[in-house]
Amino acid sequence: MTTEHLIRIEDVYKAYSGKTILRNIDLAIRAGEFCSVVGPSGCGKSTLLRLILGEEIPDEGRVLLNGQPVGLPDPRRGVVYQKYSLFPHMTVLENVMCGPSYLGLNGNTKASASSIKDEAMYYLERVRLDKAANKFPHELSGGMQQRAAIAQTLIVHPEVLLMDEPFGALDPDTREDLQLFLLELWEELSLTILFVTHSLEEAFYVGTRLLALSQYYDSGDEDHSHGATIVEDHALPTVAQPTNIKTNTRFQELIAGVRDRAFDPSVAQRTQAFNLTHKDSYRTE
Repeated sequence: MTTEHLIRIEDVYKAYSGKTILRNIDLAIRAGEFCSVVGPSGCGKSTLLRLILGEEIPDEGRVLLNGQPVGLPDPRRGVVYQKYSLFPHMTVLENVMCGPSYLGLNGNTKASASSIKDEAMYYLERVRLDKAANKFPHELSGGMQQRAAIAQTLIVHPEVLLMDEPFGALDPDTREDLQLFLLELWEELSLTILFVTHSLEEAFYVGTRLLALSQYYDSGDEDHSHGATIVEDHALPTVAQPTNIKTNTRFQELIAGVRDRAFDPSVAQRTQAFNLTHKDSYRTE
């Protein structure tokens, strides 16, 4: 088994109440990649993140982190959700400190309260919230709360950052500001990110790699409730470009192509036609 991939998912299936949600998921991700995950509603994007996080167990197949099967959620896998995750009765600084403080109480680190505070302030500086350290969550805007949640996750040094619609509740201007902020943070800290979004424009803009899940394909059998699989897996050329790239004709053409192939039930492409051109893409049969 090669360990050149930080995350490796092998022929994973997942069903709920007899209904297949994910089918034949094969995925290999290297450290430092920024993977955007898109797909129609109900295709299992959040389920995929939960499998990597360890909140769900596959019915078939394996999910590996650094060559080892994932277990229960732990600090190696950080997560940021759309819904703000800050404790309302704590200041911003206390929120960021609570993760390593809790780990310290459980014997996982000997870091003193002083060193935890210093590190928390370091991450608050990285997310440009050092001047808001003593404020409470209700005193922050939505964008500031999400930046604080990211700092809260990064301080425990996750190997991978899982983000499930983190900017979905924000207004367009704030959302674009946070896209730029996240790209800066990804480059500065060499993060590995899986970023689920309903916005194809956002997915193409922030990612180095696009993963599209879809239940709209022809599997060659008579079961039309076959579950979603990866129908697109390819590198993206647009990361770290100016925001006006979003209005570029070629950018919009790329988005339209994925929308047709992955989101349109009438297309239903055969598995042989999937766009799996990323160098690490593979598919078991």
